[in-house]
Amino acid sequence: MKENNELAMKSDSQLSFDQFREEVIRDYRIACESRETSLLARREVLTGKAKFGIFGDGKELAQVAMAKYFQPGDFRSGYYRDQTFAFASGIATVEQFFSQLYADPDINHDPFSAGRQMNSHFATPNIDENGELLPLVDMKNTAADMAPTAGQMPRSIGLAYASKLFRNVPELEAFQGLSNNGNEVCFTTIGDASTSEGHFWETVNAAGVLQIPLAIFVWDDGYGISVPRKFQTTKGSISEVLEGFRKQPDTNGIEIYTVKGWDYAGMCEVFEEGIRKARETHVPVLFHVEEITQPQGHSTSGSHERYKSKERLAWEREFDCIAKMRQWLVENALVEEAVLDEIEVEAKAAVIESKKKAWEKYIVVIKQQVQDLVKYTANLVNEGTDAAFINKTIQELQANREPQRKDVLKAAASIVFRNSKSNSNAVLQLKNFYLELLTLQKQSYNSDLYASGVNSALNVQAIPAEYAEEAAMVNGYEVLNKYFDQLFSSNPRVFAFGEDVGKIGDVNQAFSGLQQKHGKLRISDTGIRELTIMGQGIGMALRGLRPIAEIQYLDYLLYGLQPLSDDVATLQYRTKGKQFCPIIVRTRGHRLEGIWHSGSPMGMIINSLRGMHVCVPRNMVQAAGMYNTLLKANEPAIVIESLNGYRLKEKLPVNLADFTVPLGKVDIMKEGDDITIVSYGSTLRIVQEALPMLENLGISVELIDIQTLLPFDLDHDILASLKKTNRILFVDEDVPGGAAAFMFQQVIEVQGGYRWLDTKPRTLTAQAHRPAYGSDGDYFSKPNAEDVISTVMEVMAE
Repeated sequence: MKENNELAMKSDSQLSFDQFREEVIRDYRIACESRETSLLARREVLTGKAKFGIFGDGKELAQVAMAKYFQPGDFRSGYYRDQTFAFASGIATVEQFFSQLYADPDINHDPFSAGRQMNSHFATPNIDENGELLPLVDMKNTAADMAPTAGQMPRSIGLAYASKLFRNVPELEAFQGLSNNGNEVCFTTIGDASTSEGHFWETVNAAGVLQIPLAIFVWDDGYGISVPRKFQTTKGSISEVLEGFRKQPDTNGIEIYTVKGWDYAGMCEVFEEGIRKARETHVPVLFHVEEITQPQGHSTSGSHERYKSKERLAWEREFDCIAKMRQWLVENALVEEAVLDEIEVEAKAAVIESKKKAWEKYIVVIKQQVQDLVKYTANLVNEGTDAAFINKTIQELQANREPQRKDVLKAAASIVFRNSKSNSNAVLQLKNFYLELLTLQKQSYNSDLYASGVNSALNVQAIPAEYAEEAAMVNGYEVLNKYFDQLFSSNPRVFAFGEDVGKIGDVNQAFSGLQQKHGKLRISDTGIRELTIMGQGIGMALRGLRPIAEIQYLDYLLYGLQPLSDDVATLQYRTKGKQFCPIIVRTRGHRLEGIWHSGSPMGMIINSLRGMHVCVPRNMVQAAGMYNTLLKANEPAIVIESLNGYRLKEKLPVNLADFTVPLGKVDIMKEGDDITIVSYGSTLRIVQEALPMLENLGISVELIDIQTLLPFDLDHDILASLKKTNRILFVDEDVPGGAAAFMFQQVIEVQGGYRWLDTKPRTLTAQAHRPAYGSDGDYFSKPNAEDVISTVMEVMAE
């Protein structure tokens, strides 16, 4: 028996060693394939097949080591140098990498962005076309990449924080497809130079406070493009300068590790320990991966020989991570050099083949379009129509060995435009071909800014508010308080957080008493950190929760605008509808007192947040209905409550938790015949204040509340009103040329309202400066009732 046991132990040991050896060889092969991908992709850019390239060469070893501990359910929030990790984790293939490099608009070829993003911008789906959450716990997930430096950091807070919620909120135990008891780790990568960004510091601080399973990998290659590390970071070391954040016994904080980017065994050991600690204890960890090389420099835009010394370049060649791994494999007798030679040859061949397949898939479609155009233009030539010009145009197109879609369309357009007055059959066929091809390509490049189908908020069924005969009149904040109480009782995936939201129930009391009832994790306070409040909401939404992330005042939205604009608003577009982030940003604004508490930067919002819905309810009942609508869909939105409306009396609906306010539908608050006034939010009450005087003057006003700025008046009801009144005034408290200009353009140009005008259309806005302090400051800085009356009188006098 003893001999058999010893034999079994030896067999197990041999099996473990063989498995270890196979895994190491696999890692080396992936590293070699990734390096060849970088080298070949650079050549594709420099020869003109691709537009731009930025690669992960030099980081291969660190990323294959990192990928070992990336488990199903985990999320990655990285940046554009993580190609090796994507290959090692199975998120991407080399062929898909090249399809993205070529900007192939076929979602089946580039499943991450359909050619809309640069190379190494990966994404995985989280919600299907039926509005159902995918089993994220069984998937290796990545948030859609974006290029702004450190832009990936804020959402990392939410991706990791969700694990804390899944582990500690009993109501979430039912959602086993989203989490395995909160064991998921968020893997976040960042270049060392980008740690100088405020996004990094706010994220690290928030993670240390919250104690969440966030693993940050800092790739330190010594430079920020051409600028050395000593000009980037205090003490020249991000791990040294973060020492004050290090977790000590009985404190919160983060664990900090330093490793060498060429030390495969050392990284595997340290990564395993740190990730295990984050997964089990929810302590955030940071790995400072030093001595990374960058063999091809920053990108295809230039050469690193311009700013690196000969000594530095020599060091980089010596400490190249793949060369070091090869050396380690040989010295430890794990693999013979001949085998490694064979692996390197096979890796190069595999990458060449993947590149070839990606290019053929990309170019074959365009070449077919060229052939189709040749066929249609041949009919024109046979008719004797403009033969010399057509032949020259087609010859130039056929001479282009690597044509793009635009080249085909430009050639077709030039011929169609020159023959626009002809009605011959051949010309009509060419026109139809051109228009069909143009429509197809516009769909490829201009679609999916918003969700569609059941995921779209525009497809939520409208349910009117219902009132009892003796409906109670309550303060606006009490409407919301009752609404949120019902919401949190019925929907366990909803969470609210922000500055002063928890214990005191927000500064305007809409959450008063609700933390005590529903728990500190369901309704929670945060630090003053608007950027990562937005990130917290973004990450939670990506993981299947329904966060309501609060910005205390609209003026403070600027602190959190970048992730909303660059990440959330673009997400549907840049993943072609594959990834959803249904965050709701709750804030309050418009009229109050003081420069930084009375802002209405609506023009800024609607121009920077295309891709989000922008709701501007005039009262809290309308706000509740909009929240209901948004929570029945899977789209992001910002809801801007009227700051001076919380203590105004409103009727309380009996179906508070169920009624919906449709987005993009206006509300005609008062019918009239002489002039149409269009406004929203708090400013509507200013207009209403002016109405009695205008009626005394014999002027009949039709007052319209747009309710949402994005989307805007989908049924063109404002145009219908203008057809009746033939006069229009847009009233807004944004600066001149802000939201009023947007509404003006939508009605007068898009809806064709100019055809029904009897007088010049007007806008009435706030002054160009920030509003002055005090009641008089408000009166003279923003539109007042007398301004409305005098402007309407001017219009009527024309």
